[in-house]
Amino acid sequence: MKLSEFSYNLPKTSIAKYPMHPRDKSQMMVLNRETQTIETTTFSHIVNYMEEGDVLVINDTRVIQARLYGKKEKTNAKIEVFLLRELNTREWIWDVIVDPARKVRIGNKIYFDDDLFCEVIDNTTSRGRTVRFNRPDVFASIEKIGHTPLPPYIKREPEKADKENYQTVFAKTDGSVAAPTAGLHFTTKLLEKIKNKGVDIVPVLLHIGLGTFQPVEVEDLTKHRMHSEFFEVPASTAEHINKAKKNHKNVFVVGTSAVRALESSVTADGYVRANKGWTDKFIYPPYEFQIGTKLITNFHYPESTLMMLVAAFGEIEFVLKAYKKALKEHYRFLSYGDAMLII
Repeated sequence: MKLSEFSYNLPKTSIAKYPMHPRDKSQMMVLNRETQTIETTTFSHIVNYMEEGDVLVINDTRVIQARLYGKKEKTNAKIEVFLLRELNTREWIWDVIVDPARKVRIGNKIYFDDDLFCEVIDNTTSRGRTVRFNRPDVFASIEKIGHTPLPPYIKREPEKADKENYQTVFAKTDGSVAAPTAGLHFTTKLLEKIKNKGVDIVPVLLHIGLGTFQPVEVEDLTKHRMHSEFFEVPASTAEHINKAKKNHKNVFVVGTSAVRALESSVTADGYVRANKGWTDKFIYPPYEFQIGTKLITNFHYPESTLMMLVAAFGEIEFVLKAYKKALKEHYRFLSYGDAMLII
């Protein structure tokens, strides 16, 4: 496949700057692969597509307040530090991006509020640095003093409400710098309705990194390399999914991140196994999915790896047809936008 096959014109006016309230009132486009038909409904009606014994797989990663503003030791120069991932929990070492990079060198210290500071201990690529914080409770501090890492295509300053809005209601484990956006449509009431229908809701974990926004820069997709992200598939989740598969029930997967965690954990006989580690799995057409039978997702950026995974699941021509229809009917795109269900 070629990069240009995933190109389409996305007007800036179609990019949602704010989420829908309540969350489950977003529009939802339903793509039926068997009949090649497209239906328009509201996300709250997703429960109507589920049956007793089905499984709903969510990514329970939690977005950290990854954007910090501090001052350089001695000069008091203002420095922005964007947390990427924790490298060493015992020594409080993180990979970060600093801006302006030219002012930050190995040995420099950057001070933040809440008596938190970090020391630069290594350079990485571009504006990257490896830093060591001064104490273990980094997550607690950044929750108080950090700012929501809104995607770069949302052209506005973060607002107080984003801290809650850019977080799923089932978020649990700190580690992502971008939300698993398909999960943003769920409310606690909707999840309760799904449970009451006899659907098992099970978690996987994949900490989404800044690489999710990285543009693909090669026309030949076989030459693209994904950034590695930490994931975990618990044993209980694997058991529920495998039971559903054996009983010929559906496995609804919420978002591309959950798909990648599952597809990184496939056994030789096509089931899922308990697993954790780092994955750089890149899914694009053609691809034979082993685990999920239904996909819940958003409308993604042109030529993005997210869109490519969705196109692999729903067939590229059908998905592009749906995107064209969504633009015509004024659907809201990207992280705070509307939803798509592929069945």
